[in-house]
Amino acid sequence: VQLQASGGGLVQVGGSLRLSCVASGDTLPFNTYNMGWFRQAPGKEREFVAAISWTGAGTSYSGSVEGRFTISRDNAESTVYLQMDSLKPEDTAIYYCARQPVGDPLSTAPADFRAWGRGTRVTVSS
Repeated sequence: VQLQASGGGLVQVGGSLRLSCVASGDTLPFNTYNMGWFRQAPGKEREFVAAISWTGAGTSYSGSVEGRFTISRDNAESTVYLQMDSLKPEDTAIYYCARQPVGDPLSTAPADFRAWGRGTRVTVSS
């Protein structure tokens, strides 16, 4: 599977961005596995941001983004989205999308995700 993230950019504090991640080349249907967003800031480890179940009915967020970010998916378009509102300088990072193996329960741990996209850079200026 190839995961292509896009939608990053430079935005001012309080602004919004919508990230997209399109899956392609997979032998498995997109609507059979959970998807997640992670981020990595300079000098820091990769951290969990949000995850969504294969049906879209279940979601999970890190405490630092809950209430500001919304994860969603369009299975017909093989795409997962991350709507980011009220952005803060500490949200500056490279954002990655990833998928879990089919059948796994929804997870927040990077080690539970097997396929990763190349990332899209988000910079929030103050």
